[in-house]
Amino acid sequence: MKIARTMLASAALLGLTLGPVHAAELKKLGLAVANLQANFFNQIKQSVEAEAKKRGIEVVTVDAKGDGPTQVNQIQDLLTQKIDALIYIPAGAAAASVPVKLAKSAGIPVVNVDRNAEGAPGDTFLATNSVASAKNVCDYILKQAAGKGKMVIIHGQKGTTPEVDRSKGCAESLKANPDVKVVAEQYSNIWSQDEGFQIMQNMLQANPDVSIVFAQADALALGAAQAIKVANPSQKIVVGGFDGDTAALEALSKGVFDVTATQQTQKMGRDAVENAAKLVAGEKVPPEQLMDATLTTKANVAGFIANHP
Repeated sequence: MKIARTMLASAALLGLTLGPVHAAELKKLGLAVANLQANFFNQIKQSVEAEAKKRGIEVVTVDAKGDGPTQVNQIQDLLTQKIDALIYIPAGAAAASVPVKLAKSAGIPVVNVDRNAEGAPGDTFLATNSVASAKNVCDYILKQAAGKGKMVIIHGQKGTTPEVDRSKGCAESLKANPDVKVVAEQYSNIWSQDEGFQIMQNMLQANPDVSIVFAQADALALGAAQAIKVANPSQKIVVGGFDGDTAALEALSKGVFDVTATQQTQKMGRDAVENAAKLVAGEKVPPEQLMDATLTTKANVAGFIANHP
């Protein structure tokens, strides 16, 4: 009994000495972005920085400009700057796991956004449900083409999470439309408008009677639409994109292309900061958090131009 009383007294004294235990606080945040030339990533960056500013959190942003090895070096540098957490958008599939492993070995929590790292996922992954959303886009363009015709697909960067998932989603739509024949597919390197233009030009030369285009990003869709305008084919060509980029939404309102899936980029940025703060504080978060994208056409685009989600 005497020993028990002594232990209790010691515990009480230790509590008075140390005071209450406080959860760790997020003060400095690393943001590693794949390519800030892309409007989609810029929207996320702006949202992260705005949310962090509200919370009094310092953000150190680095831009890999689409290069994986550059991004690995950038994140190594971020880790030397004593960041508390890392928000990470991989620049490609090949070396995507390296930064996650580096951060985790340093005890830094990782929030992956838009793209996850195969074999080495972050502590949580925030993204659009690209499978369902791509299916919706392809359902729409195939319906506009009356469920028949020749189709081409301009893919994003090979092996990245959105490229893989958008391919899966469109494939589901194609299964239900056996009279649509995919006559050409090509990968892009950085999801850019210039690539979309060049790829579509080549596809039109080889397949002048194509009537359906699914471009896995709005920049690719805008490039494809430009190539179609230059070629001036006799048939209507339905073009679908993906992302809800601000410039693309304006173009969609003018009928430059037909449909996109508008992602919740502002929410992604806010949620990335929120999850980083929770992880630093030792809270558990879900390993995957998928969001809906909204099918967007000329009929409903005005609302997204006025207030991007």
